Amino acid sequence: MDVKAIMCDVDGTLLNSQGIVSPMTVEMIKKAREKGILFGLSTGRDVHSVKTLLKSWGIDGLVDAIVGTGGAEINDYTLQVEKSSFPLDGALIQDVIRHFEDMNVNFAIPDQGILYAPKDDEHIQMLSKADKVPYQVANFDEFLKEPRAKLIIICHPEDMDSVVERSQTFSNEKYKSASLKTSSELFEYMDPRVTKTHGLQEVMDMHGIDMKQLCTFGDADNDYDMTLHAGIGVVMANGSEKTKSVADYITDDHDHDGIGKFIEKYIL
Repeated sequence: MDVKAIMCDVDGTLLNSQGIVSPMTVEMIKKAREKGILFGLSTGRDVHSVKTLLKSWGIDGLVDAIVGTGGAEINDYTLQVEKSSFPLDGALIQDVIRHFEDMNVNFAIPDQGILYAPKDDEHIQMLSKADKVPYQVANFDEFLKEPRAKLIIICHPEDMDSVVERSQTFSNEKYKSASLKTSSELFEYMDPRVTKTHGLQEVMDMHGIDMKQLCTFGDADNDYDMTLHAGIGVVMANGSEKTKSVADYITDDHDHDGIGKFIEKYIL
């Protein structure tokens, strides 16, 4: 395989159930980087919170680039580039919240390593604990006077179908937005121009790497587009059926060194 870059989703992909990268996968990442292969992350998490967690995940010093917030943020360590693009207008976010606020959900907006929510409840507490990111309750009338990267709707898994159904009746004539389920408990709104592929393409262009030379690893529906557009799109055994449908390869799940085994067998 002519692979010049490896970019991994984080949750359900690179991190195992203990919330770390397994020693075997860490070793394979080190060996890939020794061969001159760029290694990075492509995640729905915001860049700031990712940077603060690299050490606890066991990959501090091994990440060359981060595509964060689903493609809206880029942090390239090797080229010292930081940029963000296409935030959602605050008025649009308020409109989305009004559309869902009668349901058993809460809302979160990631910003500078903190999850901001309009109220304190079990939903935001769960997300904060699961992602190891602190949260704050904010006055959204003030907080949304500025554009924000994206809006996360948090719900119980059994309520997700109702959230998806409700999303199909949302429209705003003034602003455009895109929405998708990103896990069994999370549904997100962002600018339709924001995709992981968009962010990855920018990073590859900066390094003079063709998308055909990019290998991605993902699991959830929000990894569908990068799996489709990468030269080699690999999906974990624990991944969604939608994303598996466009995979070039299916590897072992995140608790059985799926990424490490694939790198060792096909890339090194």
